[in-house]
Amino acid sequence: MTTNKIFIIGLPRTATTSVCLAALGLGFKTAHNAYTERTFSDAQVIADTPVFCDYQSLDKHFPNSKFIYLTRKAEQWLPSIKQLLQRMIVNLQRTDGGFNPHLKRCYNEMFTPLTVDNIAEDDFLLQCYQRHQLNVFDYFQERTSDLLTIDVSDPLSYQQLLAFLDIPSEQGRASGFEKINIGGKVKAWQDINNVLKIESTNKGRIDKILY
Repeated sequence: MTTNKIFIIGLPRTATTSVCLAALGLGFKTAHNAYTERTFSDAQVIADTPVFCDYQSLDKHFPNSKFIYLTRKAEQWLPSIKQLLQRMIVNLQRTDGGFNPHLKRCYNEMFTPLTVDNIAEDDFLLQCYQRHQLNVFDYFQERTSDLLTIDVSDPLSYQQLLAFLDIPSEQGRASGFEKINIGGKVKAWQDINNVLKIESTNKGRIDKILY
């Protein structure tokens, strides 16, 4: 396969970690979040921030890349993203610290205007989801071969991933995607120990310019 990079551009809580874990199992150097130039250089598969926000710029910077857009049913995604944002909002809005500036920028752009009242409203969150989806589909409308759209709850989705990446079925997991980060947990990736796992930071430090 001559693909430069594989970017997973689904929004948070659409099973990005499960797809990253699948990528590790298929032999790809994988990063869940990327906040240094080295992360972008070393990883073959990258998900979450900043890629769900910056996919158009990344497409230009890393030509010949492939993109995986993850969908999730609204009745499952809405309570999950609401819980996540309510947990994160203080650190997303702090001006004296909190999360790193790349993460802050992505969440504030994607869920704009990011307020306590807005993230409590299903209609607001669904509009953010739909806006992102429409932008993705519009951007790739003339390049359908570069974009795979899957919902990992679909029994066919894992085989669709293998076909998209030109990987023989026998090289994949017979049971498909592994379910992790269940029940509001979001830190399963931190506990994964794999030589192909690429860290998102340099011992906690980030770069101002990522790629």
